[in-house]
Amino acid sequence: MFLKLINLTKLFDEKNGVVDVNIDVMEGEFVTILGPSGCGKTTTLNLIGGFLKADKGKILLEGIDIINLPPEKRPVSTVFQSYALFPHMNVIENIAYGVRFHRKEKKKKALNIAMEYLHIVGLDGYEKSKVGNLSGGQQQRVALARSMATNPKILLLDEPLSNLDASLRVKMREELKELQKRLNITMIFVTHDQSEALSLSDKIVVMDKGKVVQIGTPTEVYFSPANEYIASFIGKSNSIEIDGETFLVRPEDIDIMINPKGNCIIKDKIFMGQHTEYMVSNGNGNIEVHLSGKENTEFQIGCRVDLKINNKIKLSKVKGQA
Repeated sequence: MFLKLINLTKLFDEKNGVVDVNIDVMEGEFVTILGPSGCGKTTTLNLIGGFLKADKGKILLEGIDIINLPPEKRPVSTVFQSYALFPHMNVIENIAYGVRFHRKEKKKKALNIAMEYLHIVGLDGYEKSKVGNLSGGQQQRVALARSMATNPKILLLDEPLSNLDASLRVKMREELKELQKRLNITMIFVTHDQSEALSLSDKIVVMDKGKVVQIGTPTEVYFSPANEYIASFIGKSNSIEIDGETFLVRPEDIDIMINPKGNCIIKDKIFMGQHTEYMVSNGNGNIEVHLSGKENTEFQIGCRVDLKINNKIKLSKVKGQA
């Protein structure tokens, strides 16, 4: 295994920190640590980067425990949420900085290496620009180029898309995934955004209250969540009782059929463009239904309907970690 976290623990107090985190990462894999604020995802990232000292555990990189190495001695580079660019340097100087002081290259060679990575992130012609004059997306590319130019074995990303507007965020995550595939870089990405996790990841690590609660591919985590917390955090879900058992049902896995004698009534309707969201009452509670296509926009509030469930999820018990 390329990177292996074994029983990694860091407690700030009784309720804050991470406990017995176990994660395996393969070389060239894009792994996302996903969870809400305070779940321990950034703490885990900072432990890998060496910015926090663990209370116990191991961080094995290619079989060697690096847990006691300082950040500058670890073959790891970090892209921070704020990008942490040097405002007094231009673009090429920012990128070359890590090459000179981390890889110990002379100035001329460092600038040549920096130009290569400037080209990789698509910023040709911006080498003399001040970073303060760049857009958010351009600054993010500079931060990526600076981190990658140090030739790390692992690139850590701490919510690097959170400062971008919605449309640019989508564009940048597409570029990030394409870049990761092209260069075959091992990336560990921290986010609270489920869409980022699902679209970017080879593997998702879901955390809650300082512990890993499930590890799996995006499809495994979405379609086979280990518990109700994961099902509600990643996408939307309904809790529906069927034949005396409770199942989770995704809103997109339900069809609506008009029936004047039906047991359900449409209570609300929201047109979202790519789909229409309905709130349907079955007498015991409300069920959310998402339907795509123009033909599925015509159900009206107050109509009696029947619901057809196409897929349901029966949750299995978990022991806090997959």
